[in-house]
Amino acid sequence: MKDYHTIQVDIQKYTATVWLNRPDVQNAVNNEMLQELTESFQLLNNDIDVRVIILRGKGKSFSAGADLKKMLAKNKSGFDENLRDGKLWTKCLSHIYHCSKPVIAVAAGNVFGGGNGLLAATDIVLAEKDTVFSFSEVKIGLAPSTILPYVLTRLNEHKAKLLMFTGKRITAHEALKYNLIDFVLGQHEMEQTLELLVNDVISASPNGIKEVKFLIRELKMGLNHDQMNDLTANSIARLKISEEAYEGIYAFLEKRKPAWNKSK
Repeated sequence: MKDYHTIQVDIQKYTATVWLNRPDVQNAVNNEMLQELTESFQLLNNDIDVRVIILRGKGKSFSAGADLKKMLAKNKSGFDENLRDGKLWTKCLSHIYHCSKPVIAVAAGNVFGGGNGLLAATDIVLAEKDTVFSFSEVKIGLAPSTILPYVLTRLNEHKAKLLMFTGKRITAHEALKYNLIDFVLGQHEMEQTLELLVNDVISASPNGIKEVKFLIRELKMGLNHDQMNDLTANSIARLKISEEAYEGIYAFLEKRKPAWNKSK
């Protein structure tokens, strides 16, 4: 994996860790970071050796959101340039969300504004118990526009309105109740829980997980009854004749690990 300026990518065995790497500004997101995240997720999605991706931040905070100093400089630059910037956000979030590999995020410190969008685009979110969350856009005359489609995969619309109208700060335990995150952990528990979760994912069928992500996205598109039946019937039919299913069933009957899990 190439070297980047605003992120760092570490790959060990089947796991890739993508670090937001601007700790001096609490990993505030600028255009370069958005472009580097997009490129890294494209490359990792196509890397057959990578089975799970972890997204986390260097330093004390996951991300304080968009880089406000850079944003202020763009205030007078006109609509077209700011539209291009907005599309960098939508492209980045889309590549994270549509990645065929499971993406696990680790939140710590401050998670403000667009930082919540990065979390919501992932599949599973672990947070340290002292993490603080805020949809702070309305406090500075903005709205959480580009992140909203992904946040609404986690929050119902009324909870989203409550948090986004007020910009209030909430604790990790409150974020868990809102369904913004999936785990609240102490620092000493985080790495152990993350390792167990990664090992569980790696022990599962790579194509099975890929199909689960695909089906969930498709079924949320509002298919009619016949479309839903066709989609799911075709899915299980394809999987049943796959080499992974053949190996997985035989391994289960023979009481051994399947080939994709032998190195664990």
